[in-house]
Amino acid sequence: MPNISAGSRSLLRSSLQVCSAAAFALAALAAAAQPPSSTPIVLHAARLLQVSTGVLLQPGEILVEGEHIRAVGTSVDHPQGAKVIDLGDTTLLPGLIDVHVHLFLHPGAEDLQTVEESIPWRTILAEQAAKADLMAGFTAERDMGTEGAGSADTAVRDAIAQGLIPGPRMRISGNAVSILGGHEDAIHYNPAQHVLSNADYANSADQLIEVIRAQHKEGSDFVKIYETGSDRMIGGELHTPYQYTEPQLAAAIQEASRLGASIAVHATGEPGTLYAAQAGVASIDHANQLSDETMRLMRLKNIPAVPTFAIFAYFAQHAASPAAAVRESALLNYKIAEFKRQVTAGIPFAVGTDVGPFPHGTQAVEMELMVRYGMTPLAVLQADMIEGAKLLGWDGQIGELKPGYFADVVAVPGNPLADITAVERVSFVMKGGAVVRQ
Repeated sequence: MPNISAGSRSLLRSSLQVCSAAAFALAALAAAAQPPSSTPIVLHAARLLQVSTGVLLQPGEILVEGEHIRAVGTSVDHPQGAKVIDLGDTTLLPGLIDVHVHLFLHPGAEDLQTVEESIPWRTILAEQAAKADLMAGFTAERDMGTEGAGSADTAVRDAIAQGLIPGPRMRISGNAVSILGGHEDAIHYNPAQHVLSNADYANSADQLIEVIRAQHKEGSDFVKIYETGSDRMIGGELHTPYQYTEPQLAAAIQEASRLGASIAVHATGEPGTLYAAQAGVASIDHANQLSDETMRLMRLKNIPAVPTFAIFAYFAQHAASPAAAVRESALLNYKIAEFKRQVTAGIPFAVGTDVGPFPHGTQAVEMELMVRYGMTPLAVLQADMIEGAKLLGWDGQIGELKPGYFADVVAVPGNPLADITAVERVSFVMKGGAVVRQ
């Protein structure tokens, strides 16, 4: 993930306070962590989007029994005693999915949090971040590294799953994995202070396997590897050193597969992005620079890029100095041009935001940015829900409004196919048949 300067940390602390207050208020209103109703529920709205086809049902209804959807259509059976929730002039959608979040990051904290904040304190903040994301309509997420908090995200995932705290369905990785002196290794601090890395070290294929096994023991669902970093713009081109070779990544993928897990990589540019595609990772996150050969392999192997526009745009808008603003804007403009090439090339995409350094619960802006820079609203919604469900290993269970799927449902005003910003104004959230926001 891009670094944030000390000046920006001071600038952003007020955002954390606002976000935390909003999360507490929404959680109180939602009576979160409640079980699904034993009474059948019928959701009625002016529209219902069938994401896989783009067909818009008008009106749309969903029959929910327990945790699952039982029927979908313009009109469904209303069992005797069913509770009918009329959501008016809204569109029913599957719950939003974010495949790149950081529950253990908050605005202003990234660089010094392992020094200034305890893991218990960061876990409390992570719980509030999960609440904020759920209330914003994100019913499933992939936590892409605790940034130095180890396996603390295991506890957050499990507490959500057991109904102890509100939050999205979670896939978690624990710490990311990086080389000595690599990305997130506190390389700008006094070496005599032995400031801890925000990642777990692995300098060889054997060490990658050892770390993967340790993280699996601690409860990880997948592995997050830093494949590139740090980034520099030179002469209008992106330059970023790779951290692992293709054979090293392949060894990590083989071990993760043995454990039923996958590998996602932070990879901003070549040749690291090529090595990741050759090895066959589950996703290439950030993907600022992809060669023609890399994109060919991504199409062949169905490896989605996860652009994370929201974090790049946020840093460009909240730079600590004029010089930093120039650097961040140059990187964002480069990324936009490359993204347009990627859309034209027809590679798969998923939607992830890198939320954490900017306030949780605000990340649906990612879909607006992806449309602004070249995708259609339907293609973005399909990337979010259908590709997102696949990346999380829950395809066939979430990401569409179909009988038998979990009743993860949101309502947005108007028609998101005409105005994608509707997803930034979620007015109703149901997760697993339980109404958590209305």
